[in-house]
Amino acid sequence: MKPFTRTASLMAAALIFLSGLGVARADVVVFAAASTTNAITDIGELYAARKLGRMVPSFASSSTLAKQIGNGAPADVYLSANTKWMDYIAQKGLVGQGSRADLLKNRIVLIAPAKSALTDMVVKQGFSPASALGETGRLAMGDPGHVPAGMYGKKALESLGSWDEVKDRLAPMKDVRAALVLVERGECPLGLVYATDAAISKKVRVVGTFPESCHPPIVYPVAAVKGGNAEEARRFLDFLQTPEARTVFQKYGFGVR
Repeated sequence: MKPFTRTASLMAAALIFLSGLGVARADVVVFAAASTTNAITDIGELYAARKLGRMVPSFASSSTLAKQIGNGAPADVYLSANTKWMDYIAQKGLVGQGSRADLLKNRIVLIAPAKSALTDMVVKQGFSPASALGETGRLAMGDPGHVPAGMYGKKALESLGSWDEVKDRLAPMKDVRAALVLVERGECPLGLVYATDAAISKKVRVVGTFPESCHPPIVYPVAAVKGGNAEEARRFLDFLQTPEARTVFQKYGFGVR
């Protein structure tokens, strides 16, 4: 092979290799709470449409994502459904300096299958969610040991004096969307989820809304992950604060801060 031809071939091969790396690389990797799945997916599409870059999301319980980040999982942005798990990665020195902000607000509600005969419940001091479970039914909710929706739910039920009657009748799930699915399928007569989760499903209906005074404020903090791609993280964080992104969050029922 002639030297020029060989050099050209090597350059072409290198370009193909580098191009392949570019295709495989995500512009910004976003670890986001399961309850934000629909909103963040839509925002990612807008982000790409504006030619700002590509967003590759990973959705799970905030606790699962925080532990993955703590164990070195590659992430650029973390959006948590509570402050505890953001504090967890902050204590490990994994929050980009000056990047943390409170982004969203939410509510927790009780849901039943859409065709359930269950009447609406007045959620107040001393109310009895167990009465809606029948003899063998369980209350579907995120695991109160680590899933934010479940943690908020436990606090609310404790505050209202109703926790003891349901604590042994839970169907604790890995994240809030899994709890939603149990009720959608009719496998549980009652579920405790975010208002935003209930709003996206035609297979459930809200039968009770918890007063905001009975649990800590439901706040979603967001931050860049230290060690990630700081430039792309900053660009995506800035986009989350735009009117376009805020409109998407509001469309799905989130309060924006």
